[in-house]
Amino acid sequence: MKKILVSTGGGDCPGLNAVIRGIVKASQHDKEEYEVWGSIEAFNGILEVPARLVRLDNAAVAGIHVKGGTIIRTTNRGNPLKFPTQQEDGSWTTIDRTQELIDKIKAAGFDAVISIGGDGSQKISKALFDNGLNVIGVPKTIDNDLSATDYTFGFNTAVQITTDSFDKLVTTAESHNRVMIMEVMGRDAGWIALHTAIAGGAEICLIPELPYHFNKVVDAINERYNGGTGFVNVVIAEGAKAINGTVTGKAAKDAGDDHIKLGGVGNLLRAQLESSGVEAQIRTTILGHTQRGGTPIAFDRILASAMGTRAFEMVKNQEFGKMVALRNNDLIAVSLAEATDTYNTVSLDHYLLKTARSLGTAFCD
Repeated sequence: MKKILVSTGGGDCPGLNAVIRGIVKASQHDKEEYEVWGSIEAFNGILEVPARLVRLDNAAVAGIHVKGGTIIRTTNRGNPLKFPTQQEDGSWTTIDRTQELIDKIKAAGFDAVISIGGDGSQKISKALFDNGLNVIGVPKTIDNDLSATDYTFGFNTAVQITTDSFDKLVTTAESHNRVMIMEVMGRDAGWIALHTAIAGGAEICLIPELPYHFNKVVDAINERYNGGTGFVNVVIAEGAKAINGTVTGKAAKDAGDDHIKLGGVGNLLRAQLESSGVEAQIRTTILGHTQRGGTPIAFDRILASAMGTRAFEMVKNQEFGKMVALRNNDLIAVSLAEATDTYNTVSLDHYLLKTARSLGTAFCD
């Protein structure tokens, strides 16, 4: 009997459950005998005493592919390389629990780990593999910021959510002759904003890769507004910033979470536009975590299911230290080193950027 441990780390994402189901279903259909277990809240489950693990069999995963979230839960405060630990005086610090984690996984009899996560989680996967653990990675993030794969599952669901919301804002903007600013997620990558701008027909799109000139934003609004008879729809990525500006966000308050919590750039832009004397009424919508939740669309269910079954196949073939990747409509295995080498941002010659410009979308760069 061989044992596989499954972990979902980082932010939640539509399609996580479909991956878990794919792994379990593939293992149950295999001629060899496998047990699949889930570690609750990423690797926290295996590190805790007693360990919080759950057996994942056909009954446990029945029908979960249509559900958002993850049945084994997740966290962004469980990095074993920098694990949050409270000291005797009540203050918090971080310690390296990598070897302890590896020892516990091996002591529990697991032959392999399938780590489902984004850029940060796969960097952890690489560190664990480099220290002797049999790890397979599965790329998960709504941000689509892993360059080794054409798409990460969850991204297209997030784009569908943002586009549906943007469509609704277009009609109310037109009805009131307003400027509507919609802020979307994506961290330092502008993929969600760019796709939404094209799908929704945005007049202005502001992304991290192209710092914007504020005066050009004002000019684009005034030209479209046309003395009170027009309307403007703006999509802005949470990581967007003005020329010579900085991103808008705050340091995380939770111990062990070293991310800057991005958010608020839409409201900042609105305040600046109002202060500059823009005539139109301006309203802001921040979609926030609605982009992470809910039922995955068919594309992501299919991709996640395929990635789950491929991950199991990689375990069987002992292709450790690698990550599943979608390339040219095929699922391949790439090294974790390659998967985490380059952060996937919108290149300045990308065809979608050219498409948006040709459609008249202003990036104000």
